[in-house]
Amino acid sequence: MLEAWLIELAKGMAKLFINPLLYWSIIVLLFAGYRRIKRERQNFGTKIFDLFSEWKSTWLFSILTGLLVSVVMIGAGFVLSFTSLLLLSVVAILFSLSGRFMLLSPVYTVGVSFLLLLFVPTLLGNQQWIREDLFDPINLAAFPVLLGILLIAEGWLIKRTNMRDTYPGLSLSNRGIWVGEHHLKKLAIIPFFLLLPSGLITPFADYWPYVSFGEQTYSLILFPFLLGLDYKVRGRYPKEAADKLAVPIILLGIGATAIAIGGVFFAPLSLAAVIVTIFGKEYINYRHRNSERLRRCYFHPMNNGLKVLGVIPGTPADRLGIKVGENIMKVNGQMVNSIDSFYQSLQASGAYFKLDLEDLNGEIRFVQGALYQGDHHELGILFSDTPYRRKQA
Repeated sequence: MLEAWLIELAKGMAKLFINPLLYWSIIVLLFAGYRRIKRERQNFGTKIFDLFSEWKSTWLFSILTGLLVSVVMIGAGFVLSFTSLLLLSVVAILFSLSGRFMLLSPVYTVGVSFLLLLFVPTLLGNQQWIREDLFDPINLAAFPVLLGILLIAEGWLIKRTNMRDTYPGLSLSNRGIWVGEHHLKKLAIIPFFLLLPSGLITPFADYWPYVSFGEQTYSLILFPFLLGLDYKVRGRYPKEAADKLAVPIILLGIGATAIAIGGVFFAPLSLAAVIVTIFGKEYINYRHRNSERLRRCYFHPMNNGLKVLGVIPGTPADRLGIKVGENIMKVNGQMVNSIDSFYQSLQASGAYFKLDLEDLNGEIRFVQGALYQGDHHELGILFSDTPYRRKQA
């Protein structure tokens, strides 16, 4: 038994590399990083984050989530056909073509795949070109459980967002003033194991597997699930917005999982879990957009000081621990309230500088350092200002 599991485990890991979704994920990441860097240069005149930043800090999250999903799905004995997983891959690829990571939430990819599978028997029964058993076994109970767990994971990914995981940008306010904004944007590739029909693995318990197929032997496949998120934040401190978003999403995921488990015993609950989750997620998104629209812009020009919109990694500001959201009140003892005055005061003292900062708690702190050859001329601090491309026009 152990030898069979180890063999199928190795074969399942090898199957990861024949899944087109894995390679498509890399293309999506490249394209997203290229577009972001292009916007950074248009807004600020320089690249801020690396090409794969949307993915870089998700590795541990992806591994832990993948282990959890694997244990639940295999332990419960959920068997999925290869064609069902292929359908999920196609849905994810099609949604990613929009360029919106928001559509790569499991609510949409897994939810839409479930709804398509729900009508597959009817559709295939009314035509003669495709085999009616193409998607057998159709395990409708497995998809809502998978959706619920992955939605909890999405909330967790948002919750663990820090200010190094958000991306600054610029936009015009309703008053025609350029203000700052941040994007909570991530793309995680979550590899988890699922059961497929036919292989060396045989049932080991009366309840297992949940869906039997053929001769009741099974194999494993390591599936690369794409989980994306993208929320624009203008009216709050980005970390505060992330915490506000994470809680209802996690609660929705827990509720969806509970309903989906009921669907194992009473089939209509599986559909109910998917419908509730889709409408619940849309409501959460609507509340976030509406709240941001009604709030005053957080990163707006100030009469007293300059609010830090972003910090470029590896620059003097990053080394000194200057944080997004802090206010720069003085530079070398001079009050500043514009980028020009900031730059002039910074250059006045030569290679050394001292900043008076108001931190996120409203307390004053001081930082000082030296500018070396090759350092960013403005310490690597980004402010809300007219986009660089417009200044150069």
